[in-house]
Amino acid sequence: MSVPRPPDLPTPDADARAHSEALRERLVRAVRAAGGALDFERFMALALYAPGLGYYSAGQTRFGAGGDFTTAPLMSDLFARTLARETARVLAAIDGDTVLELGAGSGRMAVDVLRELARLDAAPARYLILEVSADLRAAQAEALRELPEGLRKRVLWLDRLPAEPIRGAILANEVMDALPVRRFQRGEATVEALAVGLDASGGFTWVPQPADAALAEAVAAIERERGERLPAGYVSEWCPSLAPWVAALADALEAGAALLVDYGYPRGEYYHPQRGMGTLLCHYRHRAHDDPFLWPGLQDITASVDFTLAARAGTEAGLDLLGFTTQAHFLAGAGLPALLEADAAGDPGRAAELAQQAKPLLFPGEMGERFKVLGLARGLGEPTPGFAFVDHRDRLAR
Repeated sequence: MSVPRPPDLPTPDADARAHSEALRERLVRAVRAAGGALDFERFMALALYAPGLGYYSAGQTRFGAGGDFTTAPLMSDLFARTLARETARVLAAIDGDTVLELGAGSGRMAVDVLRELARLDAAPARYLILEVSADLRAAQAEALRELPEGLRKRVLWLDRLPAEPIRGAILANEVMDALPVRRFQRGEATVEALAVGLDASGGFTWVPQPADAALAEAVAAIERERGERLPAGYVSEWCPSLAPWVAALADALEAGAALLVDYGYPRGEYYHPQRGMGTLLCHYRHRAHDDPFLWPGLQDITASVDFTLAARAGTEAGLDLLGFTTQAHFLAGAGLPALLEADAAGDPGRAAELAQQAKPLLFPGEMGERFKVLGLARGLGEPTPGFAFVDHRDRLAR
């Protein structure tokens, strides 16, 4: 089951290729240490997070025009500013004093959220950033230099979730899709794990293995909810760390809300028969493809989020389901139209410019429909406007 190289991808320079080769050698050793078949979850974890070598642990540019992909906060400050308005409502509702951002990337969202919260007279006493990458912390600190010193002093970096639960808001934009996944294939009678092996030339290849008990039960649960077995040959993913990750967020939240933004589907849509090759996606120089074995350490590897699993993990951990909706509906409900109107201030030219900035955030063919927002809360009471506008929570049960 070898994977051909996707066409039309730029070729890395010599230094990048040397970096990738160093990580490839480590991955080869891991495959051999695993007896010739390394579970894909471990392969993905090393490819993304191996110290000094993994995609998120080394120093290359990842975000924006010079990187491999862009994110909503990098397209326009409208995304972060609207998210800040929802955050301000959460803080006011529970007299909160803390915002915790998970995986702050370039730091752009932190800058724009803090600036908007300050403009709303709602700046938190603390803005915590959980970031394990040293070079990303440095990039975030550099981005935050735009802010007044008084705001910058409120920012603290963490290596892990706070020891004491916070009263406030937890923000995570495009974090869950980078949690390592296991891949599986439905056979005629059994479920197989798709592990990573080596072909005759020493390249990585897919190796079917009998599923262990955890993977077999996960697939069985998916099929029970579907009411029928997945078709033979069906390939997809399951993220074993997603539920524990959400449960850990619940433990970290004394009161307030977690606003989780990512691309993905409710379970019934995720494991639809027509999505028979899964959702695994790689990004390299703004090109998307499905070969996770290409240039380890130089490309992002992601999988769509099973939002039913995430929502269920939250409620089982004692959180309330605040809502589930598309990014477009969330931004519309949370105040983006009013923000556009206020910023335009009656200037038609400025209004047209802002409309162009908002388009990729809202349009179905871009981020508006593909990205979803899941809200989980404790002690918040009524849904916030971002979910009161249009709430698709019923889709989570399908």
